[in-house]
Amino acid sequence: MPVSCCGTVHHGSSPRRIVHKKPGIRTCLSQPCSSVGLSMLRTEGAEERDEEQEDEGEDLRDGGIPFIINRGGLPVNEETWEQMWRHVARIHPDGEAVARRIRGTGDLPKIPVPSVPTFQPNSSIPQRLEAIQRYIRDLQYNHTGTQFFEIKKSRPLTALMDIAKEMTRESLPIKCLEAVILGIYLTNSMPTVERFPLSFKTQFSGSHFRHIVLGVHSGGRFGALGISRREDLMYKPLEYKTLTDLLQEFQVAYRRYWHTLCKVKIGHYVSHDPHSVEQIEWKHSVLDVDKLSKEELRKELERHTRDMRLKIGKAAPPSPSKDRKKDMGSPLRNPGSPMRKNSQSDRRSSVEKRSGPAGPAADVNGYQIRV
Repeated sequence: MPVSCCGTVHHGSSPRRIVHKKPGIRTCLSQPCSSVGLSMLRTEGAEERDEEQEDEGEDLRDGGIPFIINRGGLPVNEETWEQMWRHVARIHPDGEAVARRIRGTGDLPKIPVPSVPTFQPNSSIPQRLEAIQRYIRDLQYNHTGTQFFEIKKSRPLTALMDIAKEMTRESLPIKCLEAVILGIYLTNSMPTVERFPLSFKTQFSGSHFRHIVLGVHSGGRFGALGISRREDLMYKPLEYKTLTDLLQEFQVAYRRYWHTLCKVKIGHYVSHDPHSVEQIEWKHSVLDVDKLSKEELRKELERHTRDMRLKIGKAAPPSPSKDRKKDMGSPLRNPGSPMRKNSQSDRRSSVEKRSGPAGPAADVNGYQIRV
């Protein structure tokens, strides 16, 4: 049976608050489980459905393993709280014993809560980005098997920024998509820093894995912010001359874990207006890396870089957001905020999909390398 890497868990004994508790167990998220209650787990399906759910922010897998979404908000309600512990009991090697041991301990000391970074006027952009990355890292990666903040990619930017504010208030561990939203929020006050989503699809031992970071561009250099179990799959300093150089850095990192980079999705620059009702364009360019030569990949990335530069300062015709009607808590639309509609015609795919059996990736001693 494949074995996954482990990590630290934040936990508590009450569903009312789960942040100010000391980490005390190690989880091995290697066992899939079924969903109960209001939260939803990722289920197996065809590749087309995988892509469809991923586009809507519903790729509910943590390194290929299903996980739970907390849809009831915070504080965590009783049902979700108990569901989380049942999930921990299923996925942890020690089963229910570890949950009973932790929940029965009432004298766990509080853990430090990281402070949102503040900057001096003379702080450079690289220094600010590094401080933001330290804050994201200090929140720690969420290994509980339950994502605490529900992120829907189709929501307007203003609604996602409200969720980012909640992340800073609660100081809970986060996953990679939450880190991207938080990175956008923390860099909104830096008009010279352009931000864009950069997501990866990799293959290892016959399984596919997905990850996302926030690409940044300033002063003619590229970098990235984010969070991951792996130190070399999140933060990249602002020192890469081209988008190709940045992507190659991630590709090399994936090879260290025997992962093959199959596909890259790159979005457009995100508005700095926290009250904008436009949607983030998550995948303007979809590049099948495993089907492109190095030169073809370089040309596609250069084309995307030009497209992003042309989009700066351009506002697309406003159109209503389907999710804004559902999100009653979202602020009213600012008439001056631009709206960009994500249409299929506005996206580019690097190559047409060709049918054919894909050879299984090498299995390194039967271990599942989760990144």
